[in-house]
Amino acid sequence: MSSFPKFNRRSLLTLTAALAASVCVSPFAMAQEKLKVAGLHASPVENAWNSRVHEALLQADKDGKIEYIFSEGISASDYPRAMREYAEQGIKLIVGESYAVEREAREVAADYPQTNFVMGSSGQPQGENFGVVGTWNFEGAYLAGMLAGEMSKSGIFGSVGAVPIPEINMLINAFQDGVKETRPDAKFLVTFMGTFFDPPKAREAGLAQIDGGADILFGERIGTADAAKERDIKAIGSLTSYTERYPDTVFANSVWNYGPILAAAVADVQAGKQTGKDYTPYSMMKEGGNDIEYVKGVAPVSAEEKMEARRAEIKAGTFELKLNADEPK
Repeated sequence: MSSFPKFNRRSLLTLTAALAASVCVSPFAMAQEKLKVAGLHASPVENAWNSRVHEALLQADKDGKIEYIFSEGISASDYPRAMREYAEQGIKLIVGESYAVEREAREVAADYPQTNFVMGSSGQPQGENFGVVGTWNFEGAYLAGMLAGEMSKSGIFGSVGAVPIPEINMLINAFQDGVKETRPDAKFLVTFMGTFFDPPKAREAGLAQIDGGADILFGERIGTADAAKERDIKAIGSLTSYTERYPDTVFANSVWNYGPILAAAVADVQAGKQTGKDYTPYSMMKEGGNDIEYVKGVAPVSAEEKMEARRAEIKAGTFELKLNADEPK
C-alpha cells in the first residue's frame, strides 16, 4: 500500500492557496528590507554639522530603520570619487554635503540617475535624484540672541563663522536680530575663518573679538567656546549642544536636528519616489528641525520670559522670522 497521503479537491485548493500566499509575501518582505544609506562627510564626524547628520543616521540604524555606512574627512578633490564608489556599490540613498563641490557632485548624480542623493547645499535640486537641504537653525540662533542681549555688560557681541555662505550668514544675522530684540544699542564683531573645520583658528578669532570688547560669543564653529572659556566669558553653540563639554561657558545652543530630514528622504526612497527636491523645510522649528537648548537661570528672568513667548509663537506659526542670507557686518 502506498504511504503517500491522499488529497481531495478541497485539500488541493487549500495547498494551492497556501503556496500562492507564500509567493505573494516574498516580494513584500523584500520591499521592507532595511534601506542601506551611505554618509559622505567632508569633515570628521565630530565637526558640528557632520555630527548632527551622523548622529541621526546612527540613531536610525539603531532603531532598525536603515543600514548605515559612512566615510569621513573626505577632501574636496576626493569627494566626487567617493560618491561614485558608493553609487557603484548599489547604494540607493547617499547623503552628504556639496558646498565645496557643487558642480562635481551634480555631475556625479547625473551619471547615476537611479541613485538618490540628498546633499547639504546652497543651490537648488537638480533632476529627479539630486535633493538638497539647507541647514536652517537660524530660529534657534535668534532665540539665543534674545537671551544674550540682556546678559552683556559691554554691549559688544562676537560671532565666529566658517565662510560667508547663506546657511552661515543667516545664522549670524538671526543671532544679531535676536540680540537687538533685548539690546537695541548692541554692537557686533564678525569673523570668518575661511575653512569649515579648524578649531585652533576659531579660538584665535574668538580671542581677538574678546580683545575687541566682546563679552559674549556666538560660535558657529567648533573652537570658539575655547576662547570664551579661556577668558571666562559666556558663549553660544550652534548646530549641536556644547554645554556638556563647556558647562560653565556655553549657556545656550542653537541646535539643528537632521532626523526629520532623514525620515522624509528615507520614506520617499522606500515609497519608490526619487529625492530630487528641497528638503530644507524639515529644518524649521515647527517641523522639529531646530530649537534652542539653554541652561535656565543664567540669563535674566525677563529675557527668558520674552524668549519663551517668542519661541511658542514660532512653533505655533504665528511669528515668522525673516531669513536674511546677506553677509553679516
